[in-house]
Amino acid sequence: MNPRPPLPPFTEETARQKVQAAEDAWNSRDPERVSLAYTEETEWRNRTEFLHGRAQVVEFLRRKWSRELDYRLRKTLWAFTGNRIAVRFEYEFHDDSGQWYRAHGNENWEFDELGYMKRRYASINDQPIAEAERKFRWERPH
Repeated sequence: MNPRPPLPPFTEETARQKVQAAEDAWNSRDPERVSLAYTEETEWRNRTEFLHGRAQVVEFLRRKWSRELDYRLRKTLWAFTGNRIAVRFEYEFHDDSGQWYRAHGNENWEFDELGYMKRRYASINDQPIAEAERKFRWERPH
């Protein structure tokens, strides 16, 4: 696999770049694109699901974005050291009934020497919101 910069050990600048790249990829809602940031044998905990490998990540993201409609995410660097980054995030989506939600959470990331994420542990809480309470508005992707 080719290196995926920025590479660890992270500085504040390179950690912020990694966080922004993750935000951009997730906001594409393209499971294959997102999965390319992870090692082939990546390990995830997402709420109550435990995933192993890119194929499971792609399937998980397909299911996620089929339920979480008009998904929009913001990530913020919380801490970093060596090959690890911690982020805080919020995202908004609505379900097929039109109910909007804001999800709040934290992620802990661990990277390999080539800059691919080998571990992602996410803790997430959802909050129902009214459409008027939305923070993140955007144009639909083309």
